[in-house]
Amino acid sequence: MKISKEARRTSRQLFRVCLVDGKLDESRVRLVVKQVAASKPRGYIGILDAFQGLLKAEIDNQRALVESATPLTADLQSSLSTSLSAKYGRTLNLEFQTRPELLGGIRVKVGSDVWDGSVKARLESLKASLA
Repeated sequence: MKISKEARRTSRQLFRVCLVDGKLDESRVRLVVKQVAASKPRGYIGILDAFQGLLKAEIDNQRALVESATPLTADLQSSLSTSLSAKYGRTLNLEFQTRPELLGGIRVKVGSDVWDGSVKARLESLKASLA
């Protein structure tokens, strides 16, 4: 479904209303969705769809996925948390996963940013350069 410019603009305005000190306020999000669904303005489906996309992007930007071949120690986890929070200027929710197929190293994903320092990625890069 194509979303009109007006619906996108309205959804961005509603999204800004939901931010408190630069952070998403869940109660405001619920209230905005409830009011839009109740009042049903013109193009409200498009507005809610664009609003959902903005919310998803914001939530993804507040979450960091850290994948490693072996479980990380508590010291390394806290060090990663500190350095990522400093880099992005905000507190991130870190999720740690063990992925043996990485062979070694770590892969970090924050929003659309990905840092891949895994052995698997290096081997694939070497394979591509030799082909």
